[in-house]
Amino acid sequence: MLSIASASPSAKLSMYETLKGKVKLGSTNLSTGFIKAKSFKRVSMTVAVNVSRFEGITMAPPDPILGVSEAFKADTHENKLNLGVGAYRTEELQPYVLNVVKKAENLMLERGENKEYLPIEGLAAFNKVTAELLLGADNPVLKEQRVATVQGLSGTGSLRLAAALIERYFPGAKVLISSPSWGNHKNIFNDAGVPWSEYRYYDPKTVGLDFEGMIADIKAAPEGSFILLHGCAHNPTGIDPTPEQWEKIADVIQEKNYIPFFDVAYQGFASGGLDEDAASVRLFAARGMELLVAQSYSKNLGLYAERIGAMNVVCSSADAATRVKSQLKRLARPMYSNPPIHGARIVANVVGDPALFSEWKAEMEMMAGRIKNVRQKLFDSISAKDKSGKDWSFILRQIGMFSFTGLNKAQCENMTNKWHVYMTKDGRISLAGLSLAKCEYLADAIIDSYHNVS
Repeated sequence: MLSIASASPSAKLSMYETLKGKVKLGSTNLSTGFIKAKSFKRVSMTVAVNVSRFEGITMAPPDPILGVSEAFKADTHENKLNLGVGAYRTEELQPYVLNVVKKAENLMLERGENKEYLPIEGLAAFNKVTAELLLGADNPVLKEQRVATVQGLSGTGSLRLAAALIERYFPGAKVLISSPSWGNHKNIFNDAGVPWSEYRYYDPKTVGLDFEGMIADIKAAPEGSFILLHGCAHNPTGIDPTPEQWEKIADVIQEKNYIPFFDVAYQGFASGGLDEDAASVRLFAARGMELLVAQSYSKNLGLYAERIGAMNVVCSSADAATRVKSQLKRLARPMYSNPPIHGARIVANVVGDPALFSEWKAEMEMMAGRIKNVRQKLFDSISAKDKSGKDWSFILRQIGMFSFTGLNKAQCENMTNKWHVYMTKDGRISLAGLSLAKCEYLADAIIDSYHNVS
């Protein structure tokens, strides 16, 4: 606090200008923080100078995906498309709540279930059905109690919990991530203090899988590495290994004694079949390998906001699984104490009830089928409109809700600035946000951006 009551008028003005900028002393419009009191002919001013202790904190850059949604909302163009966020939309491009989810929630209301804290590991009924859904109810690893399963905060939280486990019990171990991969993978391991590097995955020449580069880079990984794999519907490319390629990937990882680490965010949502989309994980488990698997129900049950998922660790013995689970709980306790119950009960009700489970599978087939139809229509539209002879068949070879267009950053910016198509700058589009009616418009935008922007 600075008192300037005794200073000369010129000194008062100088000090005031220094602190707050030019202002007339006689003005009655002084800024907040200045108190002016008149006593006879004497003017007394007290100046408060507040410097934040957080001055050193800079503005964080906008999230590359959520920022796209914000820009989309601000756009008023009638043909605008939001193909950035990975969330399912109806043909009318509206959010969709599954009917089985509504039925499961009605069951919860009828039963009058409470909102008491869950145990640290989550809802027991959820953990049971989610491990069975992933690995198959008759899988020997479950019967032998060799799987440690804890409920997590969707896929992201489950990955973060696993990263903390790696940092604490495998110090210095490196995680290999595909290039490209879901953008949050790097953030998760960075914040957990886990070193990572990339293995080749995407081949821009073929807009397909660089399988030879992938195998070579995995073989060259340091001893004791964790190899992060997308169980199905690779994000962002939509390019998956074939069953034969999965066998060879498993051969290399097993031979080098690495630990496979699966991110399973789209089980049942990619092909429409739960067992088909879990085949890669089950292949590794059947070989007797120890592995980590993060699961999410955001996409296949549409539970985006419920943050419901799981972390599974398949171990070589029941004793090891018990110890691993105890440490996962120990790590979760200071992070978030215990997980939320609402989404866990929805999953337990849907997967645990034969009628609801059958209805869910039918709804998943419907959602996956709509995306397949949009994918086919987009390919047909581009092929009919583009007379350059370019091969666009990679669109059909990709799977799941995303398509990697092969567009570069400048071309993606043209998509947004000229065509009002909002997408991530790596060229990924979410087909879940596209309707059949908009396919021809999107085809025009892609053709223009590809051929007319360098």
